Amino acid sequence: MKNQVLKSVIVAFFFFSLAFTAYGQKNMAFKNGEELTFKVSYGFLDAAEAKMIISPRIMSMNNRPAYKIDVYGQTLGIFKLFKVNDNWGSYLDTTKIIPYQSYRHIEEGKYRKHERVIFDHQKKNAHVRLYDKENKNVVDTKDYSIPENIQDIVSGFYFLRTMDLKKLKVGDTVVIPGFFDKEIYNLKLIYEGRENIKTKLGEFNTFIFSPVMPKNKLFRGEQPVTVWVSDDMNKIPLKIKARLMVGSLDMDITEAKGLRNN
Repeated sequence: MKNQVLKSVIVAFFFFSLAFTAYGQKNMAFKNGEELTFKVSYGFLDAAEAKMIISPRIMSMNNRPAYKIDVYGQTLGIFKLFKVNDNWGSYLDTTKIIPYQSYRHIEEGKYRKHERVIFDHQKKNAHVRLYDKENKNVVDTKDYSIPENIQDIVSGFYFLRTMDLKKLKVGDTVVIPGFFDKEIYNLKLIYEGRENIKTKLGEFNTFIFSPVMPKNKLFRGEQPVTVWVSDDMNKIPLKIKARLMVGSLDMDITEAKGLRNN
């Protein structure tokens, strides 16, 4: 149950960012070598640590420069009994801010899943490869039709950071498709306004967003997840709060290295 809660909050967090594609502009918010660290808390307990890391090295994909971005999630303390150790990643075009490949390496208890998605935006195709538990051999492949320039679960967040969020008005809602877990999702996000919050990195003015989540047995209310993003040139996520059927889950930033704008 707790494994599913942690994963659902992270999924909601990255999905919400996909809703802003229409506001994209030149990237002035992040660069290679950036590293963000977060603490995930369930009530008064530290449940997990998450990291978002852009490799210091610029990669080459489809003969174009690309960022290699990795998101890691690992349980802490007594939650280590649930043995969650996940890695989600994306190769992101440094100029177009669209993904060329995404991948997932999931280790949750005895469960294992290794998947790679290759995007062909011109042909509007996503080629999905599923690997065995040891991540050595391909056991299944399938192709899916997708909209051009679709985002994946990791790349969508970084696309958000290239956007002029100041143009949004309270109550604005944008719907955009994203590809995840072999499906296209129509994502809806509501802009709630601004708020000043205190974090371990200091005090920040923030933009507040609420993704509209489908009804499920984990979350409480119609808009159970709230996300705070810094109102500055870096546009980094600072805090996420998820209202659960029992208690709540909080994700707070604890460290930021290699920021493009200091």
